[in-house]
Amino acid sequence: MSEAVAVETQESRWNRGKVGTLCLIMSETTFFSIFIVAYLFYTGKSLNGPYPVEVLEWPWLATACLLSSSVSVVLAVKFLEKGVIPIFIAFLFITALLGSIFLGFTAFEWYGLIFEHGLTIRTNLFGSTFYSLVGFHAAHVTIGVLIMLLILVLSLGGHVRSEHSHRVDMFSWYWHFVDVVWIFVFTVVYALPLWPPF
Repeated sequence: MSEAVAVETQESRWNRGKVGTLCLIMSETTFFSIFIVAYLFYTGKSLNGPYPVEVLEWPWLATACLLSSSVSVVLAVKFLEKGVIPIFIAFLFITALLGSIFLGFTAFEWYGLIFEHGLTIRTNLFGSTFYSLVGFHAAHVTIGVLIMLLILVLSLGGHVRSEHSHRVDMFSWYWHFVDVVWIFVFTVVYALPLWPPF
């Protein structure tokens, strides 16, 4: 195979990767849209409490952790492109850590809602739509963190190099998508019922 053909084959493969990632993001956007519309449709229609304004609190720290992880994953990709593996590993670890902290805040919130306020997925329409939407997002964050842990293990084993940066970049698209979705979830679930914030 000539060098030109090899380059063309490699480029087409990466183009397929980008197209596949975009298709995944588009399909997931559809699912999230359905959950968000359902949440908005049933807002205020619960026949019994607890209601959002009674039990929800502003997840400022969780939001800051998740959104700042988009910065660290960009830096991780940049350093991988330059072949600086140790700094790439450090920034990817920071990204995974921030995602894990976000999940920790979510788990703490759910614990309080369930055991202190008695809000479960069966309590009322708010509980059903809240856990479905926020849980669906948390599942995507969990998947992202697990993928990052796998990449970190492969990196520590010397299996991730600069020529693999395009693949990690495809993952970063997914992670940015998860962060953008959280902005919508944050707005719909927390900002609308809890505004003003103080």
